[in-house]
Amino acid sequence: MSRIIYVNGSYRPYADALVHAEDRGFQFADSVYEVIEILGGKLVDATRHLVRLERSLGELGIRTPMGRASLQLVIREVIRRNRVRDGVVYLQVTRGEGPRDFAFPDDEVEPTLVVLARSQQREKNNALAAVGIAVKTMPDRRWGRSDIKTVMLLPACLAKDAAKQDGAREAWFVDSEGYITEGASSNAWIVTRDRVLVTRQLDHRILGGVTRATALDVAREYQMKVEQRAFTRAEALDAEEAFITSATNTVMPVVRIDGQPVGNGKPGIVSQRLRSQFHQCAEISAL
Repeated sequence: MSRIIYVNGSYRPYADALVHAEDRGFQFADSVYEVIEILGGKLVDATRHLVRLERSLGELGIRTPMGRASLQLVIREVIRRNRVRDGVVYLQVTRGEGPRDFAFPDDEVEPTLVVLARSQQREKNNALAAVGIAVKTMPDRRWGRSDIKTVMLLPACLAKDAAKQDGAREAWFVDSEGYITEGASSNAWIVTRDRVLVTRQLDHRILGGVTRATALDVAREYQMKVEQRAFTRAEALDAEEAFITSATNTVMPVVRIDGQPVGNGKPGIVSQRLRSQFHQCAEISAL
């Protein structure tokens, strides 16, 4: 658990890190967020994450709480105060607080900024990657702008819980045309029997994952063939491999879909290579 959290200009003990009851992030999910990996006390792909944060804010017309350089200083100070070596930093920006009204408040309302950092056990994640995870498919009932990283995550929470009840660790959403969009908290990939990496093209139905982008860099570095297109559940079940990408998992092999094994039911060579080489291609920022 984080001990010190940054909230609107102050570094506060966990129990005192509070926002207003009429903050729009709390009442309307009028808010965006980012999760950045911390590896050995350094930030992974921070530039891409902050660029995406700025895009999300711009798409919703939320003011940027501070310049990028200042925000990086806050992030580094939160990591330092919490002594996190391996883990994640979470930052959230809301439109701010004001009397509850569906209409946006006046421009002078100050956005709310929260930054926290948590330690995670890399060994536990690596052990999970060694055996792979299961996913469960279900209808995609989210709003039509999944490309914006908002905190409007109730559909994802329901999907994650349904997956957990079924013995799976992640949910894969399927759109109205029968194509997999992405995971509840990750991007979805398959490797065909011809060793072609396939992940859905960027559109309004999926988040432009930072880890997804760096995984594509790794694939290009090793001259792997990649297709950015939609794929079906049937294609996924017929694939040689499958995996997910996210800041908390990097590259995580998927070995079962809806209870059925993928390939030989074990993590494959392609996903293992992408995972092992990921941080060699990622941007690593010293604190």
